[in-house]
Amino acid sequence: MTTLGKITDRVTIWKREVRAIPVILMCAMIAGPAGAAPPGDFPFGAYDPSGDYTDDNGLTIEHVFLPWEDVSLSSLVDADVYALERGRALLVTIEPWTWTRDQRNTAEFLRTGIAEGYYDANMRNVCAVIGTLQSPVSIRWGHEMEADDGQFIWANWNPADYISAFQRMIDICRAEAPDANIVWSPLGLEGAEAYYPGDNYVDLVGLSIFGFQPYEEATLGRSQTFAEVLTERYDRVKGFGKPVVVAEVGYSGSAEYVADWENTLRLPRPEMPQLVGVVYFNQAEVYPWPDNFGLPDWTPENRVIE
Repeated sequence: MTTLGKITDRVTIWKREVRAIPVILMCAMIAGPAGAAPPGDFPFGAYDPSGDYTDDNGLTIEHVFLPWEDVSLSSLVDADVYALERGRALLVTIEPWTWTRDQRNTAEFLRTGIAEGYYDANMRNVCAVIGTLQSPVSIRWGHEMEADDGQFIWANWNPADYISAFQRMIDICRAEAPDANIVWSPLGLEGAEAYYPGDNYVDLVGLSIFGFQPYEEATLGRSQTFAEVLTERYDRVKGFGKPVVVAEVGYSGSAEYVADWENTLRLPRPEMPQLVGVVYFNQAEVYPWPDNFGLPDWTPENRVIE
């Protein structure tokens, strides 16, 4: 099957499964209860380590994160079983480091190590397991690469170095998991285009969108809407001609702010024909926001700030 055929099948899976499930909506202007999929029938998924969406039939995408060092790869098999039981496709984000912070390498070591083949086995081992899974899988490696906030050691590289690393890792992964889709996933900020690794290395484009009302009001003088941020970032990547998924989204603020994001998250957007899904990030932030704005909590039970 051609790459385009594989993408079409995966996108059809997301859309068909959502539309086949009857959804009982509350009032359109009221955000749903914690742990309930937002109103609408647009394909929706979640990174959900706390299991808030375990029994929610409104989800068609299960997002999992894993590092490629110090990781039990059996967790991927567990995720596959979990997703199959719920009729969900898997989105797997592979982070090229360890989650043990005091044992992480530097950006220079990672960049050189990838170029010299030091990390080939890490990628090969992860993707070899992915190649055995039964769920439809999309692989997202080295995300948010254009960010300059110092959070990720694979971010803010010279674009040519990042592209070379991305291509090397995807070549390895496709040899082990040829049926998986590859997601190139910037934040969607200005300059992201320079990191695009080429049409042959991308099946879908991912975006990350987080709305934090206190930060927006302090830095912009006003709140932003989901549609506003999405439009800006979608417009920046639509020219690549690939399906686009919001691979991470979260929001926190007043009850009115949260309800506005919640009730517009899954609206149909005919002006964005390449948009194929939205995936919620259901966890408190683990890296402080700039300017001492702390750690926003994106979980449904805590995202409203009184």
